[in-house]
Amino acid sequence: MVAIGAIHSLLGEKLIFSRMRTTGWVPKLGGAVLHERHVRILWATWHLVTVLGLFVAIAILEIRHATSLDQSRHLMTMAVIGATSTSSAFVLIGTRGRHPGWIGLLGVALLVGAGAYA
Repeated sequence: MVAIGAIHSLLGEKLIFSRMRTTGWVPKLGGAVLHERHVRILWATWHLVTVLGLFVAIAILEIRHATSLDQSRHLMTMAVIGATSTSSAFVLIGTRGRHPGWIGLLGVALLVGAGAYA
């Protein structure tokens, strides 16, 4: 999963997004078809796949070593919180806060944390 995620993001940056970027980290150019706001959410969503895959891989690797059900639950909870909060940051940064997806993803992270540790 880690290798797939890394390859996915690296190839996406090289083959797709490098042509859509003039300056900065987040690409903005979509040609005649895509407006800047579409390119920004496309970029953020593209990298969400990598983020989610990375956290799934971490959870799988860590659960192998879990010695109890409570430890497994904690690891899964942390993986979900990490994945959704990092994904929220990508959407927030990528769209400059204009796409509401970051609010939903952050809400999931907060609710999972509140539910697990209440």
